[in-house]
Amino acid sequence: MTDAGLRHGRASLGLSFGVQGVAFALLVTRIPAIQDQYGISDGLLPVFLAAVPILAGAGSVATEKVVARVRPSLVLRGAQPLVLLALLGVGAGREMWPVAVALGVFGLAVGALDASMNMLGVSLQRAYGRSIMTGFHAAYSLGGIAGASLAWAGARWELSLLASYLPVVAVLLPAALIGSRWYTEGKGAEGKRPDGTEAGAGTGSGSAGGALSFKLLLPLCLIMTFAYIGDSTVSNWSAKYLQDVLGGSEQLATVPYNLYMVTTLLGRAVGDLGVRRFGAVAVVRGGSLLAAGGFAVVAVAPGAWVGMLGFTMLGFGLCVIVPQTFAAAGRMFPGNSDAAVARLNIFNYVGFLVGSPLVGALGDAWSYRGAMLVPMVLVLATLVYARAFGPETARYGGGHERPRTADVG
Repeated sequence: MTDAGLRHGRASLGLSFGVQGVAFALLVTRIPAIQDQYGISDGLLPVFLAAVPILAGAGSVATEKVVARVRPSLVLRGAQPLVLLALLGVGAGREMWPVAVALGVFGLAVGALDASMNMLGVSLQRAYGRSIMTGFHAAYSLGGIAGASLAWAGARWELSLLASYLPVVAVLLPAALIGSRWYTEGKGAEGKRPDGTEAGAGTGSGSAGGALSFKLLLPLCLIMTFAYIGDSTVSNWSAKYLQDVLGGSEQLATVPYNLYMVTTLLGRAVGDLGVRRFGAVAVVRGGSLLAAGGFAVVAVAPGAWVGMLGFTMLGFGLCVIVPQTFAAAGRMFPGNSDAAVARLNIFNYVGFLVGSPLVGALGDAWSYRGAMLVPMVLVLATLVYARAFGPETARYGGGHERPRTADVG
């Protein structure tokens, strides 16, 4: 694989992460409009919302099986247009069954998309021989901010869902299809990776012969779950917490999540530099301590402005954990990284499903201030498993020296 090929592959994959960020934000930020358009009751809405991550987990499981026979790039090339078309389907219907079908397709395709994108990211990082994974997730965060802004504009101008979604899909769909021409899995000539190993061949790091061991992967699965419990807490409860607990205005209550998204983007934009200089273990430990500190500040905040400081800390702290967890899985199972990533990807949906109901139940039964201490403790538990993120300095993957592609842009 030439340096130019790696650069093109990196750019095209970054585009895919960004497109997915836009699509997902357009869906989740217009949930009230979706509920109104289809007359979904408050009692039925949680069923629809839970179905998406559950089906996404199923899609990730299926992807693990599919990539044993076809390349992850082919899965991604098919899944991304399907996500965009499903989003369009959500906005186009009027009856209950079409939106149920569209959300089902969206969930399954998102699972395949998330898994295959991160598989390619791990493979490209192996080819580069240095940390680039966090940058892909920065592109996702940037897409999420763009999608949320487009959703705000659609709501502000009282556009229908179809009118909001159609122009976006009309631009992003061809862009994603064109960009997919340059997907690469970071392999060299004749299907080999830059380190000379055959694609899919076991190299023996973290497992015998590269075979996937769930026992060895479990610490990373827990970390992924804890990170997404923290993320879903901010996504679902920051506005309510700032307004109802900290006494902020309705307008001010919209600010914490925006701060969280912006700081997540900024942290991911520089995260790879931190990993290259200090190592993944140190960066993940620092992020975990900062995120735990953010939850502590939110829990004890005397007012809205201090609470927003806590949510800002959360963005900078949590942002590095997820991409580095995927990267660590690739290092742990270099000969079976695709399966490891697909298996690990399931647990981001587990955390998403668990986080919001957990905080809500604790808030109702105890207090919302106290509920914020639970994700704080879970994020701190990441410190126990931080060694799973290294070593990544002297050797890269299953005992092979890093490929010398550090000059690739």
